[in-house]
This record gives sequence, structure tokens and C-alpha cells, in this order.
Amino acid sequence: MEQGRSHAAPPDARLFAEVPAQAAGRGAAVRGGAPAGSGRGSRVGVHGEEARGEHVHAEQGYPECAAPVAAPAHAPARRMPQRHSVRGQVLTALRKALVSGELIPGEVYSGPALGERFGVSATPVREAMQQLALEGAVEVVPNRGFRVATRTARDLAELAEVRAMLEVPALLRLVRTVPAAGWAGLRPLAEAACSAAATGDFALYADADRAFHRALLALAGNRQLVAVADELHRRAQWAPVPGRPPRAADLVADAAEHLALLEALCAQDAERAEALVRAHFEHFAGAE
Repeated sequence: MEQGRSHAAPPDARLFAEVPAQAAGRGAAVRGGAPAGSGRGSRVGVHGEEARGEHVHAEQGYPECAAPVAAPAHAPARRMPQRHSVRGQVLTALRKALVSGELIPGEVYSGPALGERFGVSATPVREAMQQLALEGAVEVVPNRGFRVATRTARDLAELAEVRAMLEVPALLRLVRTVPAAGWAGLRPLAEAACSAAATGDFALYADADRAFHRALLALAGNRQLVAVADELHRRAQWAPVPGRPPRAADLVADAAEHLALLEALCAQDAERAEALVRAHFEHFAGAE
């Protein structure tokens, strides 16, 4: 059980607005379609989460003490609740909170406090935080919760260097083998990144940026390369370096590099493409 204080200023509830609503929707479907707010079938939170787990069999739309009535042969099979889907929603919300800065580097957040914010039990929050710990975004603090990792300029520079080691050779092979028409499918992704950058939404741009790079590397046909590079990319997007906050203008400049890179690739200009992609990696790595 986690003890100690929770952070006084939890992340913005708007980031988590979808989690309890979706969890409640699944709970109602499992318990016989009870509408929200109508008794046990609409509970959300700690008890609702437990009900979706071990005790679902006691809440199937008939009294607990009565024998269950066999469903008609034509009735569709009920889908069992999936707790991992709730955990996945929480994980997505936490990742957005990290990228946007809602979760503050160096601060400790407890599972129960964030669970209350989500409208779920602490269990899926802890599970999501454990995944983030594996990704290096947070650190486990025994008996207290999870501390958001603090990034240094060196951390980001090292990530950029490793990304370049993986992606530049792959890109140079592609620029010699992929015809100009083959790059056309990437333009909508590059334009989507520009649109996301224009909003100033860091989490939205982070998703668009990774989508472009995944599609670019997918042309190499190596799924392991795509998975490893995407994980490194995600790590590079975590909390900003202290004293060097990201600016909306940085997003616009970064997104514009996608389009410039596509132009170089279409022209099969390997030298320019390499220079552009290296500069792109270093954009948020603190390089001068």
C-alpha cells in the first residue's frame, strides 16, 4: 500500500476525462446494460474496478442468490471485461501528461491519488506507472509512489546520438532504392505534423512526429528497427530539460523539417537528407 502525501496539484482532469466514462460504459455492458447512476451496475472507481475483475460473476443482471437463467440461443455472447484496456487508457493519459508537462519532473505522485483523479482504482494506475518506469519516464519510490524522471541535456543528446546510429544508415539505404513516387504516402503524415505543431499542443505533436518517423522507417521492411527506434523516440519526448522549456515555435520548426526531408528524399539527395535528419534528431536534444 502506498503511503505518504500525494502531489498537491494533480494533472489536469481534462487529460483523464475519457477514462472513467469509458470504464463505466464497459461496466454497464457487462452487468446487463444498467444505465449510468442506476445502482451497482454503474459504479466506477475502486469498487467498480474490482467488480470488473474477480467479482464480475456476481453482477450479471440477476440477483446474487438466484440461479442464473440460460441465455437464449440467439443472444450474442457477452464480452468479458478487459482490465488491461482500462490500464491502456490510463497509460495513454499519463504519457500525454508527461509530454505536456502536467506531470512535473522531480515530483512524486501516488497511485491512489491519480486513481481518484481517473475515477478508477489505484491498480491500473500502478500498472501503467510500472510500464512508464520500464521506459525510463518515472522512478519507483517505495511506499510513496512514482517520481517523474528529470532529464538532462546529456540524456537527450545521448538519445539523439543512438537514434542517428539506427536511422541514418537505414535512411541512406532507402534514398538509393525508393523512387520519388514511393515517398508520396508520407506527405499527409508530414502535413499532419505541421498542423499539430501549429496548435502548440505538445502531446498532439509528439504523436504526429512519431507517426511520420515510423512510416519512414517502415519502408525499410524491418519491424524490429521500427519498434526500437519508436521506443527511443518516445523516450526523447519525455519531460523537457530543466531551465530549457520547449516552445511552440520549436514545434513549427521541427515539423517543417519533415517536409524538407521529404523533398531531399524525392530528389534522392542523400547528403542533404542525412544532414536534415541529424539536425532533426538534435532539435530537442539541447544541441546548439
